[in-house]
Amino acid sequence: MLSYDIYDSGFKERNKGHFASIVRVALSNGDFSEEEMHFINELAKKLDISEEDYTKILANPNNYPVNPPYLQTQRIERLYDLARMVYVNHVLGPKQKEILRKFTSALGFAGDINGITDKALSLLVLEVSMDEFMDEISQYIKKHKV
Repeated sequence: MLSYDIYDSGFKERNKGHFASIVRVALSNGDFSEEEMHFINELAKKLDISEEDYTKILANPNNYPVNPPYLQTQRIERLYDLARMVYVNHVLGPKQKEILRKFTSALGFAGDINGITDKALSLLVLEVSMDEFMDEISQYIKKHKV
């Protein structure tokens, strides 16, 4: 039972770090737009961020470690999750591509961020599964040597 508690604690800490990273990206232009705030609220629910942690993170997101996924597969999984939230909920409206580009960069992707973002959104339009998404983005990265 102790190992479960450790895993649970580590999982929650990673989620808080991930959430804080997204908040930092959203705040990079100085303040949240209404659309960004709605997205941040939805993300907090999805990541099971407590009310207390939510308030603390919004007040000072720099107090939390940046922990971009180390493995490419993990980065692609997080991109899939974030892109789906952005696309499916249409939370960010016309800003969805711009904000997703920032998130893509924050996840640790390098190179053709615009291309990766465009590919991710086009795959969501086609309603591909997570496995298909991961395969397609991996192939895109290999093909474009990103």
